[in-house]
Amino acid sequence: MDNYKEEFSAAEQKEFFGILKVRFEKNRNRHKDLEWADIQEKLEAHPEKLSSLRAMEKTGGEPDVVGYDQKTKEYIFYDCSPESPKGRRSLCYDLEAHTSRKEFKPENNVIDVAADMGVELLTEEEYRELQQIGNFDTKTSSWIKTPAHIRKLGGAVFCDRRYDTVFLYHNGAESYYAARGFRASIRV
Repeated sequence: MDNYKEEFSAAEQKEFFGILKVRFEKNRNRHKDLEWADIQEKLEAHPEKLSSLRAMEKTGGEPDVVGYDQKTKEYIFYDCSPESPKGRRSLCYDLEAHTSRKEFKPENNVIDVAADMGVELLTEEEYRELQQIGNFDTKTSSWIKTPAHIRKLGGAVFCDRRYDTVFLYHNGAESYYAARGFRASIRV
């Protein structure tokens, strides 16, 4: 399994904060009432979360702040890349699905990669929230968290945006495609 979360130097951390800040300022519509200094302070207090965000970045997710949870006092980051993150495509849904494939196994599975990164898959509700702030996955699709009753029957679900509409679809959990990855979230 790949090591998505790795140590990085103070200089690399400073550079990464710069990337996140530029994206934050460039996309104020995603977080109108939030201030970058508050978010950076929270990230500095939780280096393991910063490491997960860096894993999201390195795999093409372009993470950005999409909200603040007043109850938990947490900032919410989602993958905001226009298309499903390129470094997280061609994966089946979970280990059970991966193991069940006899031929042409994908390199890994979504659930294990997300766990290794320290992130959560977007739920259908979160995916639809993301689509309210932009047009994402107009050429690709993204696995989302599959309800247990669907997974128990061998299926998994994914979403995309076509015809200016967000669609929810199903597939066998063992399937994988070059244009399907997964979008993640993290709370800090």
